[in-house]
Amino acid sequence: MKSYQQLTYEQRCQIYILKKSEMSQQAIADTIGMSQSASSRELRRNAGVSPPSPAEE
Repeated sequence: MKSYQQLTYEQRCQIYILKKSEMSQQAIADTIGMSQSASSRELRRNAGVSPPSPAEE
């Protein structure tokens, strides 16, 4: 079984930037090298918020 690995601050920023450029969730996941469900959870968790801050890391 795979172990869970938290997203890095850089990955969260990448997700935010790619979503703002209207890239699909699957394309974002492929670009960052993560599963589509992980990118979906991150987008849902941070829907409508400003870019992640380093303090969240």
